Amino acid sequence: MVIPTKIDGFTIRHAEESDVPLILWFVKELANYEKLSHEVLATEEDYRHNLFGEKQFAEVVIGEYHDEPVAYALYFYNFSTFAGKPGIYLEDLYVKPEERGKGFGKALLTYLAKLAIDKNCERFEWAVLDWNEPSIKFYESFGATLMKDWIITRVDGENLVKLASMF
Repeated sequence: MVIPTKIDGFTIRHAEESDVPLILWFVKELANYEKLSHEVLATEEDYRHNLFGEKQFAEVVIGEYHDEPVAYALYFYNFSTFAGKPGIYLEDLYVKPEERGKGFGKALLTYLAKLAIDKNCERFEWAVLDWNEPSIKFYESFGATLMKDWIITRVDGENLVKLASMF
């Protein structure tokens, strides 16, 4: 299903399994922009299994300008115990550099905000790297709040294995 936007020629659609190579390409482009290419371990098979398999852990929407993919967003549902409601967590948002400034990123965000409202979500959240001033200003321009009191905590790799072994 193609979802029209207010931008002439720009549409949004939910990804299909045949989009897996495109999704991985977008992920690698985002990682390159964020100077984190060395952290990309995902394979096409990982995405097939986890995005389109029996249990779907996340969803992807693709933004197309005149039928050419130019942007994507990967998100999943979380849950707020305080609100007793689900939320949407945006893991990735990426617009090709040559297509930035045309409103495509904002169109993807507004679509996901509408999706959050339609699904009775309490929140729409994401993280941004502290050095990424253009993105921070962009997000703040439409009312996003930087949650400076909260620090993301992560256990991965060998430390995850160690922690799990303590059970």
